[in-house]
Amino acid sequence: MTRLRNYFLTGFIVCAPLAITAYIAWSFIGWVDSWVKPYIPARYSPDTYLPFPVPGFGLIVALILITLIGFMTANIVGRAIVNFGERLLGRMPLVRGIYGSLKQIFQTVLSNKGDMFRQVGLVEYPRKGVWSLVFIASEKETEINQKLDQEGDPLVAVFMPCTPNPTTGFLMYVLKSDIVLLDMTIEDGARLIVSAGLVAPEVKAKIVTLNGERIDGPLANPPVGTTPQPARSSRTASSRPNK
Repeated sequence: MTRLRNYFLTGFIVCAPLAITAYIAWSFIGWVDSWVKPYIPARYSPDTYLPFPVPGFGLIVALILITLIGFMTANIVGRAIVNFGERLLGRMPLVRGIYGSLKQIFQTVLSNKGDMFRQVGLVEYPRKGVWSLVFIASEKETEINQKLDQEGDPLVAVFMPCTPNPTTGFLMYVLKSDIVLLDMTIEDGARLIVSAGLVAPEVKAKIVTLNGERIDGPLANPPVGTTPQPARSSRTASSRPNK
């Protein structure tokens, strides 16, 4: 029974991520098809000539249309049409706020990839002694920095995501000296948040020898009664002077 249980758990670990990924991809394709296919003329739809629906055809059409719109927007005529449409939206009180915010978000995420989160860190939140994982956004000079910066210790914009959905969280401005920088990547930090701490990146402690050299080793406390040995000299026994 123990072996059967272990086999089942192993198979579940292998199959569950594949099944969830396939379900999400299939749901996304079906969602796009449900929006695009009703606007495709029947004579151009393969569903008219086949006895079964073709999944993903609406997604392909949507990708082609988006690419064509981008191509047209790059031209002078296309830019004029887009600017005219944006001016119309700018005159609508409620719509202009939603459109402007969404446009700024997409431009920031897709266009300015260099201004995305750069590093992972820790800050003491919600109280002293409790640490929360944050993504360091930027150190740009803003009005907030002009009002609250301390000499030699600027404020840094950090984003503290929530578990298990890292797309929601809190934007905070923290003193640079209060942030503990980590070596993990943004992807590793996102996995740590989504898994609620269950999937943590592998860590190697950086040990400094007596010679000042840095070596990598496992992050663990040494056994009681043992001390880390310094790195051996690079000289061979034949090159050492005789006593």
